[in-house]
Amino acid sequence: MRKSIVCALMIGRKGSVDFPRKNIYPVLGRPLCAYPLLAAKESKQVNRIFVSTDCPDITAIARNQSAELIERPPELARKEALGEDAFAHGYYEIKKRLNKEDLDIELVVLLFANGATLNKDLIDKGVAILRKDESFDSAVTTSVYNMWSPLRARKLQEDGSLHPMVPFETFGDPRTLNCDRDSQGDVHFADMSVSVVRPGCLENLADGLLPQKWMGQRIASIPNWGGCDVDYEWQIPMVELWLRKHDIQEVKR
Repeated sequence: MRKSIVCALMIGRKGSVDFPRKNIYPVLGRPLCAYPLLAAKESKQVNRIFVSTDCPDITAIARNQSAELIERPPELARKEALGEDAFAHGYYEIKKRLNKEDLDIELVVLLFANGATLNKDLIDKGVAILRKDESFDSAVTTSVYNMWSPLRARKLQEDGSLHPMVPFETFGDPRTLNCDRDSQGDVHFADMSVSVVRPGCLENLADGLLPQKWMGQRIASIPNWGGCDVDYEWQIPMVELWLRKHDIQEVKR
């Protein structure tokens, strides 16, 4: 009988325009991309760790954490390339390798090289959720950011004026709405720290919900706070705060 295992897959590329070299930026004495790898390595549920990248620095860090490497194709390493396509490519490569070992994939733990606000407990909770309830396609970390409610979002017009990004009627009767950031209830954002998904999510990307199609249709929450994937340098202090609050110590060099 073939055995099914849980695999972690981290993606990260070498190019970054808004925050150059963000994936290897030092955070508490470690490169940013080391944190998702450490969380996967410490997880009680993850059996194998894979890294898809075109970056020599990420490659070296991945090897140091005993991760298995997948060469990210040039067409998936451009700025315009979608993360979902890089995840799918990595998944099929993992599936091909494991098939040679008579192994199947039970679940895939999807990680970003710039997503450090996670630990082994969040990964293991995601795995437990999917094993307990087969109706869920995925379990993903979510953080509550009521200050960024879609009700508050604006779009800048060509004449310089700000218009609602989403019609107010979407939220109900505009007369019942107000500026209290909590008035619409908690606003949960998938914070990109970790997504635990069933293989079918990656095999049927076209059926997934926007904007992160790899999550499938029925998505469970893994409660987090302050989670984010780093796109700008100003986010680094937030990540360091999260790590310190979770007892992750700075490495002195």
